[in-house]
Amino acid sequence: MQIAPLPANENSRIACLRLLNILDTQPEERFDRITRMAKRLFSVPIAQVTLIDTNRQWFKSSIGVSDRETSRDFSFCAHAILGEGIMHVSDASQDDRFFDNPLVTGAPNIRFYAGCPLQVGAENLGTLCVIDDKPREFDDEERRLLTDLAGMVEQELVSLQQATTDHLTTLANRRGFEVLARHSLRICKRMAIPSTLVYFDLDRFKRLNDTYGHAEGDLALKTFARGLLAVFRDTEVIGRLGGDEFAVLMSGATRENAFAVVNRLKEWIANDSRLEGRSYEVQFSSGQIGFDPGKHNSIEDLLADADSAMYENKNASRNGTERP
Repeated sequence: MQIAPLPANENSRIACLRLLNILDTQPEERFDRITRMAKRLFSVPIAQVTLIDTNRQWFKSSIGVSDRETSRDFSFCAHAILGEGIMHVSDASQDDRFFDNPLVTGAPNIRFYAGCPLQVGAENLGTLCVIDDKPREFDDEERRLLTDLAGMVEQELVSLQQATTDHLTTLANRRGFEVLARHSLRICKRMAIPSTLVYFDLDRFKRLNDTYGHAEGDLALKTFARGLLAVFRDTEVIGRLGGDEFAVLMSGATRENAFAVVNRLKEWIANDSRLEGRSYEVQFSSGQIGFDPGKHNSIEDLLADADSAMYENKNASRNGTERP
């Protein structure tokens, strides 16, 4: 049995999946309707909407199989998400990748498989797949039909993404940030590793809007978001909380680590302003708070403390006394 390798973009793919806040949710008619349709149109016993998590394959909708998840190691769909088009297996018992797979040698005795990757943005999150316990071929018309049905699933997933994404900066919005941050904090707590929240507020943003116009204000927000993405690791949780307020949750980082990255952000923003030839510099204040499981019962508690630290630093920086 061949275990599918991890995609090159695995970190961003998992982050996008988490942002949807769809894993381990109840069945929904909008997804079940599509799998029922696929089962009927392809005359197969099994049709599924699958999502490939870090170590499991989870079924948002599954017609013909009662289980809600299986190991990612056994997953056909983990192979399918590595490509752009439909992955088709006519007879899994004769395929070098799958002939000894437990899902082939035992229930549900997969022989035929066809899976179309489900893409949100640039990320393949899972598949719409149809499965039979008998070998069969898959012609061009069937490929077009499965692609069309997968497009319907993608539209439903995109609608979930839009509810958790800030459209101006493409960062997570407050709701999306809190979803991702809760998951990250659970991991940090379980593994006993430090985590630090950095809270940002752009300085004199209202004056910038009043002086240069809202279009320039939007540009400043997008510039700051680009700076966050440039200097923080792609494993960090980054979001725009609203207005000119942003936050980054750093896993495996202390407040001192965070302060060093914030200084790099200041340099990045200053250099970007010069390159763009702006007559003003995007400036910001920040506050860093380490996650304390005994004190912070929720991400909301941590955000509140980091917000307070940011305002303390904003006031202190006027006297040149800001500290980590």
